[in-house]
Amino acid sequence: MREGGVPATKCGLSEPCPENFFAFKIYSGAANVVGPSMCFENHTIMSSVKNNVGRGLNLAVVNGSTGKVVKQNSFDMYSGDPKNLINFLLEIPLGTLVLVASYDDPGTKMNNEIRELFSKLGSSYAQQLGFRDSWVFLGAKGLKNKSPFEQYSKNIPDKNKYDGWPELLELEGCVPRKVF
Repeated sequence: MREGGVPATKCGLSEPCPENFFAFKIYSGAANVVGPSMCFENHTIMSSVKNNVGRGLNLAVVNGSTGKVVKQNSFDMYSGDPKNLINFLLEIPLGTLVLVASYDDPGTKMNNEIRELFSKLGSSYAQQLGFRDSWVFLGAKGLKNKSPFEQYSKNIPDKNKYDGWPELLELEGCVPRKVF
């Protein structure tokens, strides 16, 4: 409960989600200091506090009908093997939600195959993601259009909020439950 007896919303959203919608909030990392975090239906999936985030891209896969977390992982996009991320993305089942948060550098090891896989999940910005950019995204396997849930901030050295990195991004909303 919040002050005044008003019930708190799931994931701390400004407004509660309607019936048959899931609440989510995703934060990108801030520079290479503060790690990203993901909340889905009031459950913190990934965060620095849980010690389960890493440099690069942090992903969580959630069942689009039940809201249960299927799997999660982080992929080092500076010095890691991009094949690990490709395999992870290829194994995502149809009708599954995918939450993504960048931390430090999401773009150095980004290749055309990874960009295309994220585009097929509904990303509008995967094609231009680069060194030290900030990116948060919620997409789905089998999405017919672009996802409305995405934010991107380009690494522009003379305009960055932090020394060498753009600002932290926050994405929140209500995503429809997939009803079969």
